[in-house]
Amino acid sequence: MTNPIRTTSDVKFSHALTGPYLPTPGKVPGWPFAEMGRWKIDADGSADEWVQGLIEWRREHRIRIGFDDSLYRDPRLAWSQSNFVHTLLMVEDRYFYDPKTGRYTVDRYLDDLEGRLGRVDSVLVWYIYPNIGVDDRSQFDLVDALPGGIAGLKQVVADFHRRGVKVFLPTMPWDNGTAPNDAPDWERMAAIVAETGADGINGDTYSGVPLAFHRACEARGRPVVLQPETTAQAGDHILSWNLQSWTKRVPDESIPTVLKLKWLEPRHIINIENRWSRQRTNDLQHALFNGVGYVAWENVFGFVNLFTPRDGETLRRVAMVQRRFADLIAGPDWRPYERTLQAGIFASRFQGDGRILWTLINRQEYAIDGEQLSVPYNAGTRYFDVWNGVELDPRIDRDRAILSVPMAGRGFGAILALAAGQVLDGLDAFLADMAARAVLPLDSFPARWTAAAQTLVPIAPTTPHTQAPDGMIAIPAADFDFVVHGIEIEGYAAEGVDVQYPWEESPRRHHRHRMHIDAFWIDRFPVTNAQFRTFLADSGYAPADTRNFLKHWQDGAPPAGWENKPVTWVSLEDARAYAGWAGKRLPREWEWQYAAQGTDGRAYPWGEDWDATAVPEPSLARVMPDPVDIGTHPAGASPFGVEDLVGTIWQWTDEYHDDRVRAAVLRGGNAYQPQTSHWYFPQGYRLDEHGKFLLMAPAKDRSAGIGFRCAADR
Repeated sequence: MTNPIRTTSDVKFSHALTGPYLPTPGKVPGWPFAEMGRWKIDADGSADEWVQGLIEWRREHRIRIGFDDSLYRDPRLAWSQSNFVHTLLMVEDRYFYDPKTGRYTVDRYLDDLEGRLGRVDSVLVWYIYPNIGVDDRSQFDLVDALPGGIAGLKQVVADFHRRGVKVFLPTMPWDNGTAPNDAPDWERMAAIVAETGADGINGDTYSGVPLAFHRACEARGRPVVLQPETTAQAGDHILSWNLQSWTKRVPDESIPTVLKLKWLEPRHIINIENRWSRQRTNDLQHALFNGVGYVAWENVFGFVNLFTPRDGETLRRVAMVQRRFADLIAGPDWRPYERTLQAGIFASRFQGDGRILWTLINRQEYAIDGEQLSVPYNAGTRYFDVWNGVELDPRIDRDRAILSVPMAGRGFGAILALAAGQVLDGLDAFLADMAARAVLPLDSFPARWTAAAQTLVPIAPTTPHTQAPDGMIAIPAADFDFVVHGIEIEGYAAEGVDVQYPWEESPRRHHRHRMHIDAFWIDRFPVTNAQFRTFLADSGYAPADTRNFLKHWQDGAPPAGWENKPVTWVSLEDARAYAGWAGKRLPREWEWQYAAQGTDGRAYPWGEDWDATAVPEPSLARVMPDPVDIGTHPAGASPFGVEDLVGTIWQWTDEYHDDRVRAAVLRGGNAYQPQTSHWYFPQGYRLDEHGKFLLMAPAKDRSAGIGFRCAADR
């Protein structure tokens, strides 16, 4: 007999549904076909019930989380609903700041991006990690360290606004190991936002930015868009005040997934973040399918991961469609998994006000041309292939319009329907623009990724010294096994991470090279405050960028009792100037390591095992300890008698650069070990470790934790 119990949908979703992605429609076959038989899943045939079940779940879930959409209705924050291309800007990016002129170059930065990726909607100005922790400056102190300080940052925000780009600033809840402050993070961020005119706050590692940040900014008359790095562990109640978010690791399955928060609130524009990806098709397909944005992040903490030309052009075209129809994409009538006519083609429908936009993606590797959609037909409706910029002539089958568009393998598409009498201002110009783009299909753009080649900055030789200069030690010539690795926190062991020595084809984390090192001289100790004061008096040296120069000095002199402590708060440029005055130079990194290690490959200057008496006592306090006087720990001397190599101060050596990044190699580590987080600049006490310190400008590069020693040729 027929079951008398009826239901609107057999698909029911749990009220405890967690994670950022919704289950996909269709029944997964049992063993052994769960993986190899995914082609058997009838997602299209299951879609209607799936969507109905999800509509019912959404209605209930909004009640459960107490959803309040008042901030989404605030016209001051409505810009977030069309924030589709969001880029993370490292302030150390060479396109953003020119240390030679001492000027921010926002136009150069944006011109480059727009030429390769298309228009940018917003930027996250990143000035904290990964250098934080090399000294005790907190995330908030590092604003003042920027060239021009907070006034300089305010001008940067204004420059972006002049180009129509919104600006986010970062906050990091894990920074509780550097110099303390009594004010809560949200109050300090609100003060920076109010002073600079920034538009949003990005919560690094936050799984939902607390409401306190919005309230603090609102109290200062500057409401902001909150944007957490993730929502994977957050309760969905944060949706009411986190108007945007990032998501990561979008599944790459045959059936695309729906992003949960976008389904709950279509005005919530998620930005997909996949910083290490070298092939972004899956992410960009999900962006088009869900009507969400993308984090165009290429300078990943000094690792250059540029978009391939194909991915860059794909992002441009996806975002062009999204911006043109942003009101539909953020509107309430979104239907994912619109029924399609061909296997592997998936579509979303965004509808409103006599217009319908379908976005299409091809999950197959091969092209699928021909009929793609069968949709209800009303007389007078016009149809446009907006992806290719042409009007369509559909096949009418009774009350259905059959729409045909070409779909490249792993390709993209978009179709617009305009009801009779509807006029869309600017449509002709938009179609012409898309048609001009479509002349070159996406697969005609190169898709091969290559690591950014780095160049070692030359160091001019000194006049050879036949006699030992004062305070220097003779290091004999030798054949040396130079073995070292970078200790950057992120980047895995991928090609492009760390540095590229002249004998290597690309940057990489691990390095080994047998080399001949000519005899040279090296300072027994790091340069002291007293020595640096003599240099200033004798040379009249004054840096063009004076911000933070010798910040610890008082009235032009080191504090009393600091004369024999290593000089700090000097940039790489300052150190080079001193070395040139002294008839010396900075050591090559391999010279520094050889002078510290000898030829037996020892882990520390004094031997293979750690010796606490050979170094200053490491400090776990939030405030950085004062450096000790040079020569305080003779037990830490190297086989050649070089002292204070490890655990006293980081020491400048070589500089590398590529088109986007300048970085210095630091050696030796210092005594400051900030606690509470593993995200601080890691210490490198072992002689087979080096730190990569990103360079921006002397103002920001100077640090209480970095000094130097000199070398000279023999």
